[in-house]
Amino acid sequence: MRKKIVAGNWKMNLDYNEGLGLFSEVINMVKDEATGNQEVVVCSPFIHLHSLAALAKGYSKVSVGAQNAHQAESGAYTGEVSAKQIKSVGATYVILGHSERRQYFGESNELLAKKTDTALANGLKPIFCIGETLQEREANQHFDIIKSQLVEGVFHLDADKFGQLVLAYEPVWAIGTGVTASSDQAQEIHAFIRAELAAKYGQQVADDTTILYGGSCNPKNAAELFACPDIDGGLIGGASLKSRDFTDIVKAFN
Repeated sequence: MRKKIVAGNWKMNLDYNEGLGLFSEVINMVKDEATGNQEVVVCSPFIHLHSLAALAKGYSKVSVGAQNAHQAESGAYTGEVSAKQIKSVGATYVILGHSERRQYFGESNELLAKKTDTALANGLKPIFCIGETLQEREANQHFDIIKSQLVEGVFHLDADKFGQLVLAYEPVWAIGTGVTASSDQAQEIHAFIRAELAAKYGQQVADDTTILYGGSCNPKNAAELFACPDIDGGLIGGASLKSRDFTDIVKAFN
């Protein structure tokens, strides 16, 4: 049975003390909510990672992740953070390929393939993001875009390495806009992704891969989205900054 995950993406929000305060609230509120094969992941700015990982010790259902990592192991890359450094402070996940990284920083599928390799080599679990823009969806290109992101970004991996990934489908037109893909739209894309995985790696790998929905998921729509057979949780943006909203999304599995 594949893992059910609710992952919070704080983006570039919260100072150090605000982050610790929010995470402490989240731990206390979700510690009894995540059961069985469920996991809660909080992906914070780099400044919080070490302290959040320390707070998460002893809570087997709560993990910490970064929002990005450099493709090189080390070197003269001023201002960047390596996968090894992220792993060394106790984080276990890293978001790669978020639409904001693709849009604002020009990250290509080729670059993200390298980042994925480096993250895996250093023991991190990538949450690899894919998804189409509004223009691409309106042009009926969304399936082609998603397939190319998979093929060029992660399909170079063998089945064992691919099995360490979590995928996140994020319709770019629904991120931070308040607009959410309908449950039917989201399920259609998730089913398409799983079919592509089956064609590449076989049905068992496809069935075992966690695929998250990442587009304005909130306490009001989470239960309907999570009830879809191919949606295994959410990558949560704005709602992850409020402990009650985030916890209510975690509860949506129940």
